[in-house]
Amino acid sequence: MSATPNPGDIFDVKKVRRLIELMKEHDLNELDLRQADNRVRIRRGGEVVAYSAPAPAPVSVAAPAAAAGAPAKESAADARMLVIKSPMVGTFYKASSPDTPAFVKVGDRIGPEKTVCIVEAMKVFNEIPSGVSGQVVAILVENGAPVEFGQPLIKVDPDA
Repeated sequence: MSATPNPGDIFDVKKVRRLIELMKEHDLNELDLRQADNRVRIRRGGEVVAYSAPAPAPVSVAAPAAAAGAPAKESAADARMLVIKSPMVGTFYKASSPDTPAFVKVGDRIGPEKTVCIVEAMKVFNEIPSGVSGQVVAILVENGAPVEFGQPLIKVDPDA
């Protein structure tokens, strides 16, 4: 058995340590890498998950859940709002380029297939579909701002 690591082995301890250093350097909470059928996900808090099976598709939209200890003052209007969340760590963009209009703006009606923004991760520009129908009531992130996995991006009123 050879003691030399395979240069393409994503499970090489030195590579994993370097990824952790990059996470600390760039203040990232999660790193998710995929290459062919291999996947490595590192989250702050010590969890390292490695898969050899194809990775499941990320979920991009979730309705806000009532958090334990959440203020009882939450209005009925806020309770019915749906929140489009970031499916990944990256940079939020309202439009496909600086010269084009934003995908959506406050007051727009959207359907589930409507692209609402782009999240750029590792030089890949990922179009984010709304996944819901309704009226955009708030865009919660500034153009060009960094976003975390699961961070709320856009509020939608499904009844408007």
